[in-house]
Amino acid sequence: MDVFAEALRVSGARGSLGVVLKAGGTWGLWLESAPGAALHVVSRGTMWLHVPGEKPLEVREGDAVLLSPGTVHGIAGGPNTTMRLCDRKATDRALAEGSPLRLGSAPPQTEVLVLRYEQDPEVSTPVLTSLAGPMHVTSRENAQLRKTVELLTAELAQPQIGTTAAVNSIVDLLLIQFVRVWLARNPEQRTGSWLGAMRDPVVRDALANVHARPEHPWTTASLAAATAVSRTTLSRRFRSALGQTPGAYVTQWRLDLASVRLRDTDEPVESISGAVGYASPHAFSRAFRRARGIPPGEYRSRLRE
Repeated sequence: MDVFAEALRVSGARGSLGVVLKAGGTWGLWLESAPGAALHVVSRGTMWLHVPGEKPLEVREGDAVLLSPGTVHGIAGGPNTTMRLCDRKATDRALAEGSPLRLGSAPPQTEVLVLRYEQDPEVSTPVLTSLAGPMHVTSRENAQLRKTVELLTAELAQPQIGTTAAVNSIVDLLLIQFVRVWLARNPEQRTGSWLGAMRDPVVRDALANVHARPEHPWTTASLAAATAVSRTTLSRRFRSALGQTPGAYVTQWRLDLASVRLRDTDEPVESISGAVGYASPHAFSRAFRRARGIPPGEYRSRLRE
């Protein structure tokens, strides 16, 4: 199976906020730390990205840049522009109305799609943490990027029924393109990240088995047999690539799946426990409480409140 596609399906974009910024002349906007990753896509003209302690980065038409969650930064029309704080009222109004946010002292020459990307907070599997930022992807590196930018621009320009779902899906598509570029730039990396681990065929095959059948009673021995390696080899390669044991990963993924189902469905806890591989609701509840701090039923109630 496509392990990355499955993991992204479970942990994909949630609550993406998008606004079209139109700017001309002298302009600069300082963006405070906020939850989620920041994603800036230049659909026209050029902008400069400013991150404290780093050299200003030029981002041209058709390019995109991704910044890790909580990164304080600014975007501007030049490398030495003085920036002002974001006008939250104007931004909220633009988001609500689907209207562009206008900046600068002249007619617009630059258009930037400003988005926030949040992985599902109920999912702890670190699918995209390899994409530490700022990560700048040019349209030359990924031929499909410009088409995706055009699609996103059109969706944000005329919000209508289903726009939120459409933007989330397009953001997931952008993230896939970032992942492909990251893999191309880091062809030898196999350790220290979930994405890098995909390059180790032993770890990749083991993850494919876990993701394809999370309900199976996996042990390190049975997972090693399914992957056609020894238990020692699997344990060593898995820990080297992901920093945890196969058993710890199996538990983490099962509880991620369970957390999403507790939030999004009305399935009984007993049904969920079996679907994610626990022999009894009691065993599931014990594992869930150990990982999340509260039993499954209370977890569901708190999320819905």
